[in-house]
Amino acid sequence: MNHSHPKKDIYLGMVLAVIATIIWSGNFIISKAVSKEIGPVSLAFFRWLTATIIIAPIAWNKSKTEWGIVFASRKYLFWTSLTGIVLFNTCVYVAGHYTSAINMALIGTTSSPIFATIMAVIFLKEKLNPERIAGMVLCIAGIVLLLSKGNWETLAAFRFSIGDLWVLSGAFAFAVYNILVRKKPAGISSINFLFVIFFAGTLMLLPLFVLELLLGSSFHFSWSMMGVFLYLGAGTSVVSFLCWNMAIQKLGAGRTVLFGNLIPVFSVLEAVWLLNEKISTLHISSGLMVIAGLLIANRAARPVKKMP
Repeated sequence: MNHSHPKKDIYLGMVLAVIATIIWSGNFIISKAVSKEIGPVSLAFFRWLTATIIIAPIAWNKSKTEWGIVFASRKYLFWTSLTGIVLFNTCVYVAGHYTSAINMALIGTTSSPIFATIMAVIFLKEKLNPERIAGMVLCIAGIVLLLSKGNWETLAAFRFSIGDLWVLSGAFAFAVYNILVRKKPAGISSINFLFVIFFAGTLMLLPLFVLELLLGSSFHFSWSMMGVFLYLGAGTSVVSFLCWNMAIQKLGAGRTVLFGNLIPVFSVLEAVWLLNEKISTLHISSGLMVIAGLLIANRAARPVKKMP
């Protein structure tokens, strides 16, 4: 019997998850960089409007043929849109007004795998073996090392700011989204699934966008702002979500979400490069711990050969 196909699926899933996290890591940097130029809901609205416009012509034919099952699955699609599109990113963009880019990436990605793993065990009956647990613990230890700056007194004195709590709320929403993606109706194609949740999310954000403008938030269109919308709409939305959802199908929700721990590693490098934030040996040590944890956790993904 040939057992190479499941292994290829696992490696492909890992590559897809890494691509998604590299692109997503820029989300934290951009939301911090433009926080003084545009309101958080406005940024989220134009991101998803751009993503919907980009994906619509690609998904249009599928959308017409799959309308029946989409309508039948409307409650499921509402909750998926609410958690993955509306709440997750808007919470991150609100946090950008109150906390640092590195904090946003660190806290969001530490908590989301824990939430998702617990929910995957409870709702999807996913099994936790010693390697998965050890890998997750090592990932978390790497993030805790970074938060504590290597000093337990610093960790004991650590307090969540209002921005950190917004990130935590977003991380919980994203963990719920990861679980819901596993339940995607088989009759809805990946591309149409994204089109529907992007479109639904944009509609849900519209009244909040209008409210934000009425409350006095304003912004000016510029070429650089259009570039931000394009990066967020095409890269962090269409490309990343397609890669991430395919990775979930190949690796499972609990294992895929562990790759979110790579986001602070990439975000720290980008924050140093683009926002002139300082990097230390502590950042490097914690990054290596996160990567090691991912490798250990994903050793458990290797298929077990069955007797013919």
